Amino acid sequence: MWCKNCNIETNEKMCPVCGSDTVEDLPIEIYWCDDCNIPLIRESNQVGKDECPICKGETKYKVVDLRPVFPEERLLYAILLDESPDYFMDKSVWAANNRLIIDGKIVQISNKVYESIDANDVNKRLQKYHSFVDYNYFNRSIKKFVEANKNRLIYLKDEAFEFVRNTSLKYPEENVVISFSGGKDSTVTADVVTKALSNPSLVHIFGNTTLEFPMTIEYAKRFRENHPLAIFQTAINQEQDFMKVCEDIGPPARMMRWCCSMFKTGPITRTINSLYRNQKILTYYGIRKNESVSRSKYNRIEEDSESIKIQQQAVASPIFFWKDIDIWLYILSEDIDFNDAYRLGYDRVGCWCCPNNTQRAQALSRIYMPVESIAWRSFLIDFAKRIGKPDPEVYVDSGKWKARQGGNGLESSGDIKLRFTNCTAEEHAKIYKLTRPYSDELIGLFVPFGIIAPELGNKLIKETIVLDLKTNVPIISIQPFNQDGFDHSVKIKTLNVADHDAVHRMAGYQVRKYNACRKCLKCESLCRAGAISILGDYYNIDPEKCTRCKKCMTAKYLDGGCTMDKYLRTKD
Repeated sequence: MWCKNCNIETNEKMCPVCGSDTVEDLPIEIYWCDDCNIPLIRESNQVGKDECPICKGETKYKVVDLRPVFPEERLLYAILLDESPDYFMDKSVWAANNRLIIDGKIVQISNKVYESIDANDVNKRLQKYHSFVDYNYFNRSIKKFVEANKNRLIYLKDEAFEFVRNTSLKYPEENVVISFSGGKDSTVTADVVTKALSNPSLVHIFGNTTLEFPMTIEYAKRFRENHPLAIFQTAINQEQDFMKVCEDIGPPARMMRWCCSMFKTGPITRTINSLYRNQKILTYYGIRKNESVSRSKYNRIEEDSESIKIQQQAVASPIFFWKDIDIWLYILSEDIDFNDAYRLGYDRVGCWCCPNNTQRAQALSRIYMPVESIAWRSFLIDFAKRIGKPDPEVYVDSGKWKARQGGNGLESSGDIKLRFTNCTAEEHAKIYKLTRPYSDELIGLFVPFGIIAPELGNKLIKETIVLDLKTNVPIISIQPFNQDGFDHSVKIKTLNVADHDAVHRMAGYQVRKYNACRKCLKCESLCRAGAISILGDYYNIDPEKCTRCKKCMTAKYLDGGCTMDKYLRTKD
């Protein structure tokens, strides 16, 4: 809930500060003026919402949300619907999911239109008829749209600016960060925050996933050139190759998007750590409540460690309650440069091969990114064959690969299976199988338990002792071990602890990390103290920085103790 008077978030229906009623947001509806041929943004309880502010004519409810259809996309629709190339150029055309609003009339576009696209033919026709792309009518229509909705814009700006000023009060401006993705929402957020704080020198962090649209990279470059005072940092994982990781653990799926941690959150965490070390920062994100079911569960301000991917930051969302049409009203009113992918018809801009992409988005990529799309489909088919799918092409083209779960059919799935035997000679001791030789890296994974003290262990058996941080009492014994059937193994014994099973469970998590780590960087993002780092292939926990919070060994924060457990788990 939100108090408009105090501009604060609360869980109460009545503001604890001023006592006024709180609101979740201000629901809007889109009305249409036939005379002006434009959409009008109206609050649900707005008085006189059925009258056009320009011509004073009668308006009618149309849809919940809309986005503009730019002339480049209009040419595409003309080709898909077998119309003349200039057919839509002198019309008011807007889109709501798979529906077009053309001069106030709703036209449904079936998904079958996108499924049956001959991408090569469409691409050729787009090039042939490109000269028909005309912005004259579009610009006149948008000017009228902006004028008719100026009061809505004033409200959006006032509320968002005030939110930014209030939320940033607890932070020095050098600790205020803008997360920049190259999409429309982060573009608006960057503009809102910069103007609200009257500071063009704020830190912007661009997460280049290496899977961006070419137009996103071009736009990020333009943005940097157009904002010379901004501190613009690019976070990119240059150590991993997306396709090689896909070969190893399988392509990301809707419920298994390992790519987000490895290629976005992880690199951003590293950039933040390099700039701020262990300082707390405030990051402004372009998150909007109505984008997805998962985002509808977010709060406008997130500080809770269970809700934040990067523990070092608090997250605030100035445009949290905005709809698509609000975003475009702001962009078009403020004359802000934006990613050209939206002109082509993409309604969202992210990784071009994301499993969450719609059928329509995939069709657009087949048209505008044919080389990459063909290569990706070929990989998916080969992968489907490798994991034993009986009809690989149907599995891929029907989108079933997006629903894949676990590591079935993958050799790498064995890496996350904890194989151990109970030691018959010693109580509370287990012998764990390792996928590689015992090393100091494995010992280092036990830093969160306490103080690593190799000098206290039996040197003849290369034993290392772990001491409780508060009492200096030995709690864990670690030693390399020879076990029949195990090429490499380690014996872990718990000592002087109240719950031996609980300690062994966490010890098993660390063994799993040692066996299965794919440098996904999830652990780095999880560590608020910045103690965890992946150096080359070496997983390192700095004992001087580690606070022994044990989040990296707790299923509440890291299911199975290692992200790979989720992606490679199989049913026995």
